[in-house]
Amino acid sequence: MKTKMTTVALAAIVAASTAAVAAVPASAATAKAAPTRCHTADLKAGFATGDDAKPEMGRTGKQTQAFIWFTNKSNRTCTLSGFAGVDMVGAQRTDGTWSLVRSAKRPTKITLGRGDTTDFSINLLPVARSTPQKEKFVPATFLVTPPNETKHFTLKWPFGGQILKQDGATHPGTYLNPVGQ
Repeated sequence: MKTKMTTVALAAIVAASTAAVAAVPASAATAKAAPTRCHTADLKAGFATGDDAKPEMGRTGKQTQAFIWFTNKSNRTCTLSGFAGVDMVGAQRTDGTWSLVRSAKRPTKITLGRGDTTDFSINLLPVARSTPQKEKFVPATFLVTPPNETKHFTLKWPFGGQILKQDGATHPGTYLNPVGQ
């Protein structure tokens, strides 16, 4: 009889502890994982070409901005933080490739749900067509690498115009801002 009572008591304790565990909500039992960074394969990219987003390439001697967007095309939420890598490939034989420098602005972390978009700006310093060829850079394509990635997008420059060639300058008039700014 003592063994039967012990077995019944033990079963009651196991049943009570199982019920207590089952009473804890599932959300409290497992913490939701934070989103990880966006990879190039998670994104699509392009130039913002709306009327209010087009750089004023005919306004020579004054800075203007072009905007490049990233849209999350994956089925997961991901984050971007930092600066994209941008290499401009020139249309002139003498242009070569110009890797743009970064601004002094501090990056922030951007969270992108499925279908969400963020952008970043590139400050540009356009010059007149009459500027000597050796002093101007004529953009043809942009190689755009998302922050912390190694694979890039190749974007055709849709705006025309020329930029003051300052690829060797310490503080050029053409530079990048962080993603989200």
